[in-house]
Amino acid sequence: MNRIDKKPLSQLGFAFVAEEFLHPGQTEFDHRNKNLHLADYRPLQEREIRILEANLNEAENWKDLQVKEGFNPYLVKNCRFFGVNRIGVLESCYLEFKNLRMPVGLYNSTLISCDFGDNVAIDRVNLLSHYQIGNEVMILQVNELATTATAKFGNGNVKDGEEERIRIWMELGNENAGRKVVPFVGMRPADAYLWMQDREDTELQGRYFEMTKSEFSSERGFYGQIGDRTVIKNTGIIKDVNMGSDTYIKGANKLKNLTIISYPHASTQIGEGCEIVNGIIHEGCRIFYGVKAVRFILAAHSQLKYGARLINSFLGSNSTISCCEVLNALIFPAHEQHHNNSFLCAAVVKGQSNMAAGATLGSNHNSRGADGELQAGRGFWPGLSVALKHNSKFASFNLISKGNYPAEIHNPLPFSLLGNDETSGGLLIIAGYWFQYNMYALARNAWKFAARDVRTDKNMLLEYDYLAPDTVSELLQGLQLLALWTGQSLAAGENISEEDARQTGKSWLENPANATNPMPIFAQGIENSKRKTRVAKVHQAYHVFKDLLYYHAAKEWLATSKRNPTAKPLDLLKSTLANATAIQHWDNIGGQMIPASACSAPRIPSEAITGIAARIDSDARSSVFFLFESGRITHTSSMAPITAPAKSATTNPTQ
Repeated sequence: MNRIDKKPLSQLGFAFVAEEFLHPGQTEFDHRNKNLHLADYRPLQEREIRILEANLNEAENWKDLQVKEGFNPYLVKNCRFFGVNRIGVLESCYLEFKNLRMPVGLYNSTLISCDFGDNVAIDRVNLLSHYQIGNEVMILQVNELATTATAKFGNGNVKDGEEERIRIWMELGNENAGRKVVPFVGMRPADAYLWMQDREDTELQGRYFEMTKSEFSSERGFYGQIGDRTVIKNTGIIKDVNMGSDTYIKGANKLKNLTIISYPHASTQIGEGCEIVNGIIHEGCRIFYGVKAVRFILAAHSQLKYGARLINSFLGSNSTISCCEVLNALIFPAHEQHHNNSFLCAAVVKGQSNMAAGATLGSNHNSRGADGELQAGRGFWPGLSVALKHNSKFASFNLISKGNYPAEIHNPLPFSLLGNDETSGGLLIIAGYWFQYNMYALARNAWKFAARDVRTDKNMLLEYDYLAPDTVSELLQGLQLLALWTGQSLAAGENISEEDARQTGKSWLENPANATNPMPIFAQGIENSKRKTRVAKVHQAYHVFKDLLYYHAAKEWLATSKRNPTAKPLDLLKSTLANATAIQHWDNIGGQMIPASACSAPRIPSEAITGIAARIDSDARSSVFFLFESGRITHTSSMAPITAPAKSATTNPTQ
């Protein structure tokens, strides 16, 4: 049975916060009044009340309506007022936005305990409750626009008196919620990614949770905010939604429990047929045409279009998803996904990725259990109608050709093309594919992604170069794997140690006479099946990988010399070598490269390649180099302190 309480009409608009949730000396208006200069408002004059009543306006008590000097009572018609309402300056003019023209004033609406800025245009809002509205805001034809006392605006907090079970979590990377995180305004992919790791460390996980909780207020009574110059028209329900300035909403079905960050220089727009619940939308985003999004974060300057479904997922900045579904996914910046496909169920994809039509990742189960986890380095590109199994893992810049892949795959080779070997019935890997057949695409993407990075607040130093700390590390590991697999293939089943196999394979690969040798080379441990994995173009890829390291080192050494124009090149090189230390493993944390540990032991096997120096992260204001000498890998760092940019202002960021 629905519980419907009857209360006196005079109480409508009051008791927004129940007395048991107010601290001693606190009133229900405290949070509301912090955003106002109360001295600017005055009570209505008798003349103004007569004009308002003549214009078919009603109020339970006209004393509860306050106005600024410059208020024009003739511009308020056919409205009902309940609770304490405050109205700013109303001038006899109209506002125009694109093809929408509206006279300034309040018309044909029910208004409960709201604050209106100067020169607003409000018409046919059936219920407008507990909102603070900025200047020159236009709102037309909205069924419900309301804030509740326990509004959280998309953040994963719990208010006083509420049970912990109602807290909103985002279940990223795992369908069983094994990597769930608490969303908050300003959360970056790096925050989510770090929280998702080390789940067995209960103390660390507890600290993440406590740090996040401390950012929120558990008090009730925060009003919804609508920033200056926001335009809302022909929309169904908007409930517990904060909006920044210059937000544009048209034709949405339902918006609930959201923060919509928007600025004059980076406005956010939401269009027709959208139903969006429990999320955070950062500045410059576009959401149009039947989008369904639930428990999500949309980073700056990203788009959802054409029926896209984003559920329990985080989409990084400068990304686009249309015509498809994304479930339980953490996606780093610069992701493109168009056309219909089933993608990213329980996945971490590290950006600069693309998804072709008809692909199926995550919904083709190989057991009756829930999906596992798919992880892919940046540059991940599954081709048309690719079907992949969980659990799979791919290195950076892996291209997967059309086909059904019946078992889990773990491919550590970067810049590879994967396909089914039609002749042998096994898996085929073309090592170093991009550099042998389509290097133009890599070069183009490097500048394309950088050019498309239109973030106004570049609070993370995103890496777009295809040769960067993560891929350089993978190239080093790739050299070792190619030598190992070659040695094992030469041994033809003989019992041989990995070290002996690696040395044998290296000698074979270093011999130019073997460049055209058709000997088949098979890899171990790539696919979780009985079929074989053949690696093609091994000799060419081995030398391409080495050439890339030389090229990368030379390029970054020149860049370092330019950053130190007064230093003599030889002296600079000597000082670099003198401070050399063990190589580090670098992680892609939300699109930015960060050393896993400044003092950790080397994780990547090395070989003697004298004289190579490879850049780690010069963009992060550092000059860090790999140096390969006498069979060991070293690096040196002259990293300057990195100062985080000032945090952008958001509407009620603590809610």
